[in-house]
Amino acid sequence: MGGSHSREGLDLSDSEEYEEDRDEQQSETEDDTYEDAQEHHHKTVPNKAVDDLDSKLKALKLKYSSVQNPNLKNALKLYLHVGGNKIRVRVSTDMQLKMFGDQRRIDFVDSGVWAMRFFSDEEYREFVTRFQSCLFENVYGLKASDENKVKVYGKDFMGWAKPEVADDSVWEREDEEVWRSKTPVRSRNELLEEFEEAASDGGIQSVALGALDNSFLVNDSGVQVVKNFSHGIHGKGVYVKFDNSGKRGSGGSSLNLTPQKALLMRGETNMILMCPENEGKPHSTGVNQLDIETGKVVTEWKFEKDGTDITMRDITNDTKGSQLDPSESTFLGLDDNRLSQWDMRDRKGMVQTSSPVLHWTQGHQFSRGTNFQCFATTGDGSIVVGSLDGKIRLYSTTSMRQAKTAFPGLGSPITHVDVTYDGKWILGTTDTYLILICTLFTDKDGRTKTGFSGRMGNKIPAPRLLKLTPVDAHTAGKHNKFHGGRFSWVTESGKQERHLVATVGKFSVIWDFQQVKNSAHECYRNQQGLKSCYCYKLMTRNESIIESRFMHDKFAVSDSPEAPLVVATPQKVTSYSMSDGKGKRQQTRY
Repeated sequence: MGGSHSREGLDLSDSEEYEEDRDEQQSETEDDTYEDAQEHHHKTVPNKAVDDLDSKLKALKLKYSSVQNPNLKNALKLYLHVGGNKIRVRVSTDMQLKMFGDQRRIDFVDSGVWAMRFFSDEEYREFVTRFQSCLFENVYGLKASDENKVKVYGKDFMGWAKPEVADDSVWEREDEEVWRSKTPVRSRNELLEEFEEAASDGGIQSVALGALDNSFLVNDSGVQVVKNFSHGIHGKGVYVKFDNSGKRGSGGSSLNLTPQKALLMRGETNMILMCPENEGKPHSTGVNQLDIETGKVVTEWKFEKDGTDITMRDITNDTKGSQLDPSESTFLGLDDNRLSQWDMRDRKGMVQTSSPVLHWTQGHQFSRGTNFQCFATTGDGSIVVGSLDGKIRLYSTTSMRQAKTAFPGLGSPITHVDVTYDGKWILGTTDTYLILICTLFTDKDGRTKTGFSGRMGNKIPAPRLLKLTPVDAHTAGKHNKFHGGRFSWVTESGKQERHLVATVGKFSVIWDFQQVKNSAHECYRNQQGLKSCYCYKLMTRNESIIESRFMHDKFAVSDSPEAPLVVATPQKVTSYSMSDGKGKRQQTRY
């Protein structure tokens, strides 16, 4: 059948040959299989829908007839895998398009899961090229010419526009010795449920993981304290409840606490609670400081600059491990056009007692629309910031005024960002994919640096995308988006993060970091454009997941490939440990 490709979309639903293809497809189900990433899914998924869908897909035989009409232009075969009826879909990342170059096949999502198979390599490659051109035009409103790609990406980032000419060697050149010294990758590692802790007095809104003895589950009414073990977190029966006066069991002035974010500080004895002013918007005019040991909100801090109240949309620690510093009194703040550091002491270094106004110690208020959305810090305090336009900026430890490096956006807003302790790798989260960026470059003197410390030049490696397969994207649901993509957690030089995790709907999705970096990995074969990795483990819960995070690296038991994974839903938090691949738990350490 024929298919038209334009910036308006693909219309592939109104051919009489489509029904014939479906009949042929159903009659050819005994010999071949539909290949997907099911082998990477967690085997004890409670929701049988994923298993049922994939078992049906594996029974399909995607095979075209040997009798072809050489005069039929743009011929292909269309297969319906799951759901769906007619197709008229705008070219965008929402299609979750996946390429199978060796099969001349394209899978995508549009109210169902579809596959198109082409009769020749030339037609397949032509479609992919035209699709990518349409995608560029729809995202940026410009024709996909070389001139416009330079205008969008910049001449230093042409490897992003033309990944086939990018230098991929940097992805594996660094960290090879580090990885060799670690536990070998075990493809058969499974996640085993260890603890399941019910929420106390209301639903969980966020999780503040500690690297010491305790972690904390935060909701509208208080903080539930849980104990850290080498196989997960477990309740201690301690609950710190918010009240009007900020003290337990007494009344007083009104204090409305609906924490959006909880930040541990001062050796994990204090918690900074950020509460939005208006429902549905992240901006806050201040924070509340909770003394965990006494259970009291000791101060209601206000954000102020030059005598004027201002807002912040996000806060984070000064460095990756500064929450462990018992003397920590500063933290970072981010607003749409502001990046700053705040101090809870006055200018003379004394703790404030009378004036609960945070001191703006350093930062910058940008005059033009940077539209900052999220940020994170490295082990030395360098800052990475994600923006609404998809740009990711890197700031050094010496200046918040001008970014050392600004990676171009791919068209999707960055909703969350994380960075490794050493600053070599950045993970940005968008609604439909994660983007993994390497910041390493070699300066003119032959020294290896990161983009936090200097301009990266014109040999910047192309990023890699982490995506769901079309089947899993469809199962997750149209309105469920990726959020909270993170590296596993280390706070020590010389240690390497081993996994990446993100949440979408009822799924926790886990990638092996080393596998993603491996350019020879099977996922990347026969791909055109930016390399996309679809090999992951899938953990499913019965309700939407709020947060998925790995515990601190210190809680990884001997010979285990990773610290426990903590998955929080509104009603409970569950801990998973890595097995040895034979269904046995690793030795527990208290």
